[in-house]
Amino acid sequence: MACSCSVPVSKTPAPGFRKALWLALWVNLAMFLIEGVASLQSGSVSLLADAIDFFGDSANYILSLTVLSMDMIWRGYAALFKGLTMALFGAAVWARGLWTLQTGTTPEAITMGSVGLLALVANVSVALALFRFRSGDADMRSVWLCSRNDAIGNIAVIIAAAGVFGTGSAWPDLIVAGMMGALAITAGISVVRHARADIVTARSVAPATTSKPSA
Repeated sequence: MACSCSVPVSKTPAPGFRKALWLALWVNLAMFLIEGVASLQSGSVSLLADAIDFFGDSANYILSLTVLSMDMIWRGYAALFKGLTMALFGAAVWARGLWTLQTGTTPEAITMGSVGLLALVANVSVALALFRFRSGDADMRSVWLCSRNDAIGNIAVIIAAAGVFGTGSAWPDLIVAGMMGALAITAGISVVRHARADIVTARSVAPATTSKPSA
């Protein structure tokens, strides 16, 4: 899902952002392990995609915590990297879906639905913690987008589980996996666009703040 917003000049992270990032990190790591095991047991592509996304978000939160106290230009570079990884994740999901389509495996719907519901509760909690930072610089915005997209993805997994249960076919799972891949690609493009704007802004501001009048 592509998004757009203005890019304000921000020199320091908003109060409470670091604490929200730590919460997001631990929740995502825990859900990566839970969904990873469940996806292998159920054979669900959408659940596996969600588990990989949890792992990717955990890495992104670690990166955000690392650059949080750095200048805006470095936070812009971090957001640029995250945007690219989000887009690559989407492409990987599509590739996995095509592979599963060829094997003809039907996932286990009950596991999909129950774990998808648990993941939704986890992601809504994280999204609420990060909601007030959604209009910050590109790095803050990318973190918010990750959590928002995860919650949307969890709802889609639950819907896919109902579809698999009702039809006995893998198609609902594959369709949702494809949608999750598209969501990751478009969100990644949005983050990259805003990150580049932040980097340009930081570069234009840096000479003015570092130059000193001659005596």
